Amino acid sequence: MLAPKLQKGDEIRIVAPSRSLKIVTENIYNSALNYLHNHGYHVTFSTHSRDIEYADSASIQARVEDLHDAFLDTNVKVILTAIGGFNVNQVLEYIDYSIIQNNPKIICGYSDITALLNTIYAKTGLITYHGPHFSSFGFEHHREYTNEYFEKAVMNHNEYSILPSLETHKYEVIQEGCCEGTIIGGNLCTLNLLQGTQFMPKLQDVILFLEDDNIMGDCFIQEFDRNLQSLLQVKECRVMGIVFGRFANDCHLTTEVITQIVKSKKQLKNIPIIFNADFGHVFPFFTFPIGGTAKIVVTENKAAIIITEH
Repeated sequence: MLAPKLQKGDEIRIVAPSRSLKIVTENIYNSALNYLHNHGYHVTFSTHSRDIEYADSASIQARVEDLHDAFLDTNVKVILTAIGGFNVNQVLEYIDYSIIQNNPKIICGYSDITALLNTIYAKTGLITYHGPHFSSFGFEHHREYTNEYFEKAVMNHNEYSILPSLETHKYEVIQEGCCEGTIIGGNLCTLNLLQGTQFMPKLQDVILFLEDDNIMGDCFIQEFDRNLQSLLQVKECRVMGIVFGRFANDCHLTTEVITQIVKSKKQLKNIPIIFNADFGHVFPFFTFPIGGTAKIVVTENKAAIIITEH
């Protein structure tokens, strides 16, 4: 299910289903608001977006109420999350998914929001968008690249290729091949929170788009390896290809290391795999549709990512 696309002048509603907007610094808040206004959007904020009850978040009831209100409001065309965090999975069992199914809208965010995006797709079939939070637009580092691919994803239905940013220069080829499949993914450790629940999307004939941030310190590589292994062991998992994002330097996840990890997984034999794509806890990054379809083509010297349905 595809939501209506965004147009200039439309209303974008900011919600905070994870951490509160209140933790976003004033300069980032103002920078993001001005940037979106200058690009022709009308930005509004949910009633409880700045509330904090505990763990830098509003209450579960308040967060769910704001989500429901955003989907029910006919003036709202796009829902952007304020920022990520650690506890969006608290709200999943309290959402009325019939509201979302009957009022499909674009919803976009990343990091902890991975759990919400994949759940909405699993429960309703609505394509959701892994991309910038509201606060992401407040960071100026190659911001136009982030906005370019956000708008390509949410403003038209045309097929488009995702080119590397100036920060990345080129994608790294891990394994050659080509494939087409349904996109599932986002933040790996957050996606794995859905395993064994009613909220986990099916992993049949999928292209995984995966990233992670370093909250484990010196144990990051081991944690990433076992989280990937766990995902691949999900019942009836069939992976057609993988696009790994770009990782912060303190992750120490080099091309050589990711190659070793891939070669240790029997489920990843003979499928195309790309590393160092522009998404994750880095700037800039592109937006991709969870539940949409993509094609990846990987040769010895070139890797291409094409979003075919979004």
